[in-house]
Amino acid sequence: MALTELSCKDYTIELSSKKPVPGGGGAAALTGSLGVALNMMVANFSKGKKKVIPFEKQHDDILNKGEKLRIELLNLVEKDAVNFEPLSKAYVMPSSTDEEKTIKHKEMQKCLKIACSAPLEMMDLIFEGINLHEELVDIASITIISDIGVGVQLLKAALNSAYLNVLINVSSISDDNYISDVKKRTENLLVNGNKKADEIYEKVLKILEA
Repeated sequence: MALTELSCKDYTIELSSKKPVPGGGGAAALTGSLGVALNMMVANFSKGKKKVIPFEKQHDDILNKGEKLRIELLNLVEKDAVNFEPLSKAYVMPSSTDEEKTIKHKEMQKCLKIACSAPLEMMDLIFEGINLHEELVDIASITIISDIGVGVQLLKAALNSAYLNVLINVSSISDDNYISDVKKRTENLLVNGNKKADEIYEKVLKILEA
């Protein structure tokens, strides 16, 4: 059975086991999907509300983009687990002789990049999710604004968690060009994503504390 077809209860049981998957990568993707789902809930609830009726078209646009993101992030829960499988096999390859060590190293390098692809993709999608909260925060019904704050905090946690999963794989990769490309790609997402998420959260906080 696919991980995303498990009940919440069964998923947490799987996550708490000593098996390597699901692990932090899948949990990050699921958390990101939940953050996007909350954004959609706020957009759905806000639609038709008197004070924000002029923004109904924007609400629909956010919902369309959100549904695509929600599904893509959910799919990454499974993809992250599938991508780890070749790496888990590479870890136990024989390495008694120099030839075996060379073969194992080559296979490990290939599999580490495969394992890295899912959390990298997550970071891109999670950043898009944070942007959706940025679009929605000023045109959402005040009665449900707290869920914008919760949603963006989930996405911030997911972004930073996905980054850790990138790092754990990159730390064992010996391809300097690949490492440089990953660093450039993730730095922008990490810095700007956290900055935006904090600004949105502070905006929600000010509204609620007023």
